[in-house]
Amino acid sequence: MDFENTAGFAAALDKEDPLAPYRERFHFPRIGGRDVIYFTGNSLGLQPKAADSFVAEVMQDWKSLAVEGHFKAEKPWWTYHERLRGPLASIMGALPEEITVMNTLTVNLHLLMVSFYRPDAKRYKILCEEKAFPSDQYMLKSQLRFHGLDPEEALVEVPRRNGGHHWHTEDVLSAIAEHADSLALVLIGGVNYYNGQVFDMEAITRAGRQAGAMVGWDLAHAAGNIPLKLHEWGVDFASWCSYKYLNSGPGNASGVFIHERHLNREDLPRFEGWWGTRKETRFLMRPDFEPADSADAWQLSNPPILSLAPFLASLELFQEVGMDALVAKSRKLTAYLEFVLQEIDAQVESRFEVITPEARGCQLSVFLHGEGRPLFDYLMEQGVIADWREPNVIRLAPAPFYCSFTDMYRFGQILKEGILKGRA
Repeated sequence: MDFENTAGFAAALDKEDPLAPYRERFHFPRIGGRDVIYFTGNSLGLQPKAADSFVAEVMQDWKSLAVEGHFKAEKPWWTYHERLRGPLASIMGALPEEITVMNTLTVNLHLLMVSFYRPDAKRYKILCEEKAFPSDQYMLKSQLRFHGLDPEEALVEVPRRNGGHHWHTEDVLSAIAEHADSLALVLIGGVNYYNGQVFDMEAITRAGRQAGAMVGWDLAHAAGNIPLKLHEWGVDFASWCSYKYLNSGPGNASGVFIHERHLNREDLPRFEGWWGTRKETRFLMRPDFEPADSADAWQLSNPPILSLAPFLASLELFQEVGMDALVAKSRKLTAYLEFVLQEIDAQVESRFEVITPEARGCQLSVFLHGEGRPLFDYLMEQGVIADWREPNVIRLAPAPFYCSFTDMYRFGQILKEGILKGRA
């Protein structure tokens, strides 16, 4: 399609967009009397309007049923997390029994490493991407130290080439091959938080497993953003937060995937808790752990129902729309945003550099060469909610559920105004 950087063209795209009505099913902050242009769904998704009623239902059940809400509520609490399993399985490309919801992301990665990082004298190294998300770096290094290993020697970080902005798949595969004899685990962020790059998860998973290593993924920036086929790709395990593209609310519960080949394995250790036992015998209070025959076996405590309620509200929207439709709009919307950036760049003779490669979801990371933090501050003051990353990068994530093509056009005009005002 040949794009045009005009209000009329953007409005025409919105008119033909089948997902446009879903914008009205989210709450927007307002600045200057109008809805903001919201580009930070990669940090915290907007609140679905249905979330209030889902939370209110739990509050009413608690009020009227008290402890009996576990079994007598319309959505009984003791199986509430199971309602999230089917929708998440569709989003993640998994079997329902491979999915559970518990804790938060880094907690879950630590717990999963109890099972899937089992270093010995021969295999002990962990491979990740250079400059992974800080929480992943802290987690990996602390795990190595916990096992008595030196991160300087046992952590293999795949670099970007010559100071470039993205990774090459062949470099990751070469690093796996180079360390194949000593590699215990490959654990990478499926979508890089900084540049928005989507890694070739299928190829990397295949190479890691062929090398004899376990392969896991941090999918914080991938869940609800890109197509995933975790079961088909043979991923050993994965975890993700739910408050970004999945719109579950700040700090909400994390999802977990464990491939079916690891379910019911008696030789695979894990930390255990009451909620990981079989439902059929859980309330018999037996002294010996009887693991559930699904990923629920990794659960420790009963889930926080008040947190899961807004999560379920959002997942019902995903069920209505489906990932195929969301991805199709995401690609078109992101392409239009990139076109608008190029048009504004030419008009103001600036030097914007999109550092996100073609392998991407809905995030564009943009180097504002020659511009600085004052431009970002101007955008925020004008109702453009974006994200700043040092040294001079703005992250823009036009989430397809609630961002419009008109938003992209308006952003371009505000960006142009900000640059020209800064030069006046």
